[in-house]
This record gives sequence, C-alpha cells and structure tokens, in this order.
Amino acid sequence: MRDKGRSGGAPDVGLLERIINFNFSRLQSFSVGVIFVLLISLFVLVLLVFIFSENPLDALFFFFAGPFRNVFSFGNMVNAAVPLIFGALGVLVAMKAGSFNLGGEGQVYLGAFVTAAAALSLSQLGLIGSAIAAALGAFASGVLAAFSGFCKARWNTSELITTFLLSCAVIPVINFFVTGPFLDPQTSLLSTRKIAENMRLPLILEPSGLHTGLFIALVFVLIIYFFLKKTKLGFEFRIAGHNELFARYGGINTKLNTVIAMTISGCLYGLAGGIAVLGTHHAVIKEFSAGIGWSGLTVALIAGFSPAAVIPCALFIAWINAGARIAMQNTGLTYEVAVIVQAVIFFLSTSLVIKNIFANKRKGKC
Repeated sequence: MRDKGRSGGAPDVGLLERIINFNFSRLQSFSVGVIFVLLISLFVLVLLVFIFSENPLDALFFFFAGPFRNVFSFGNMVNAAVPLIFGALGVLVAMKAGSFNLGGEGQVYLGAFVTAAAALSLSQLGLIGSAIAAALGAFASGVLAAFSGFCKARWNTSELITTFLLSCAVIPVINFFVTGPFLDPQTSLLSTRKIAENMRLPLILEPSGLHTGLFIALVFVLIIYFFLKKTKLGFEFRIAGHNELFARYGGINTKLNTVIAMTISGCLYGLAGGIAVLGTHHAVIKEFSAGIGWSGLTVALIAGFSPAAVIPCALFIAWINAGARIAMQNTGLTYEVAVIVQAVIFFLSTSLVIKNIFANKRKGKC
C-alpha cells in the first residue's frame, strides 16, 4: 500500500529493506527447493542407469564412486569444475543486475581463442605473458557481452536474444580461424598450435590435469562475493536486480550499470575459456568449449545465484560428467545419461528460480 503521508523525494526505507534483505523463510524455502531438485535429478539418474545399462549395479558404482577412486580421476573432476565456476560467476553478476547472459558458449570460445592467439605471440614473457593473454581474452569476451548490454540500455533490446545470437554468430567465425590461419599442421586434431610450456599454468595434483587455475577461480569467487556485498556498485546491482524502477527512483544509473554488469559477465566467461587453454588444453581445439556456457548457467541456477554456493554446485556438475564418462568406459553406459540429468536439473532449477522471481515481484508491490 502506498504511504500517503510521505512527502516524496527520498525512497521509502522500509521498502528498501524489503527489497535488499533476503527473508530467512524465503531462503529456507529456496534451499529446500534446491535439495528437491538434486534428489529428483539423482532419482532420474538411477532410473536411467537401470533402463539403459546391462549391469546397472556396476554402472552405479562407477558413476558414483569412479571419480574418487584415484588421484587422476579426482583431479580431473575438480579441474573440470574450474571453467564452470567462472561461467557461473558470469551468469551470477548479470543476473544480480537484472540481466541475463545466454551467450556463454560463444564468449567462452572467443576468450579461449584470443588467449591462445595472444599466448602464441607472447611466449617469451612466460607466466606474465599468460596473464596478459588471459586478460586480453577476457576483454574480448567482455566487449562482446557489453554490446548486448548497450543495446538493452539504448534501445531496450532483449539481452536474452542478442547474447544468444551473437554467441551463435561468433562460433563459426572462430572455427574458421582455428581450422584455417591458426591450424596446427603437426597434429591430426582441428586445433591451433600449442602454447609454449613456460606459458602453461603449473599442475598441482599430478598425474591429473588439475592446475593452479583452481586457485584463480577461488580468488574470483571471493572477489565477486565482496564486490556484490561490500561495494557501492555491487549494492546498486542488487537494487536494480530486485526492482529496476525503484533503483531509478533512487537515482541509480541503471542503463550504465546494465552495460557494466554485462561486461563483467562476459569477462568472466572469457576467463573460463582462457584458463582452460592455459591450464588444460594448451591450445584451442575446435569447439572444445561446447557445453561450458550452459553448464555454467546450470551451476548458477542450482546455487541460487549465490557466490558462496557456486563452488560446491560446480563440483556437483563436474562429478556428474566425470561419473558418466567413467561408467561409460567401464560398463558401456551411454554418456548421454549425464546430459539428460543436467537437462532435468536445468529445467527444475529454472522453474524454481522463475517461481521465486515472480513471488518476489508480487511481494514487492506497494
């Protein structure tokens, strides 16, 4: 109900508190919803294994325990979670500011390619050159996402459409360069030349492929957490994400913040691709990043767009993928089981998030 006794000018403090402070009961409800999503997904997983596997008990053992059997499997599972952490953070920042970035696939791929191209040119600089290359890759992806943010701010164009279409457009362009001017003639793979060894991120859990990119990802989780919780710009993002009209009424430049948020989101996606090149693949293999963008979005949905929850949720998705591969290698279980489970998680998590968004909007009405 509108406060008729208020003279106007300053925002209603009570409304501000309702918009910014997350109600405990709502948080508890969301947590229960997430647990429900995970339990249903695991139930679907078990059901699919019994349907499609000739030895379901063996398949379940390799699926659930396979990634933890040895250092190699465990390290590779954790390593697979690193780009998912960056991708989820990218989704999270855009979402907190009231925007949606569906261009993760193309932005990861672009960041990886620019990072690899720069690393090939800066090999004499070692790890300093790697940092520069990763920054250039992040910048390129940030510019790509910023264009969508600008279109939304200037012409109110849906960033859902523009980010997705730009992603679809940039992938074949990068494929042309990977399989054309940058193709490595000394390998049977469709990939660029490998970066120099002095440019690669050090391994931390041999013989697995886990590298120091894990620590970089953890640092960025802390950075994003403190940025959103402790900075003025992060506060403005959260205001606009909950109620854009109220943010404008409070004097926040929501159009500029939209562009900034989309730029940061794209940069984080670009880092996902760059770190994958510098630490894992050491080259850009044609469309190696397929699925990272959507998996990062899935992680963000499960995490409820909370930076602190991104890490365990990324590990959960990485565990599903690793378990499916190991079960496929040992029992013949098809890898598509993991894809179906992720689709179920994506569908249920999206439904849960949409339900909470509309619930918040109804509660926020005066």
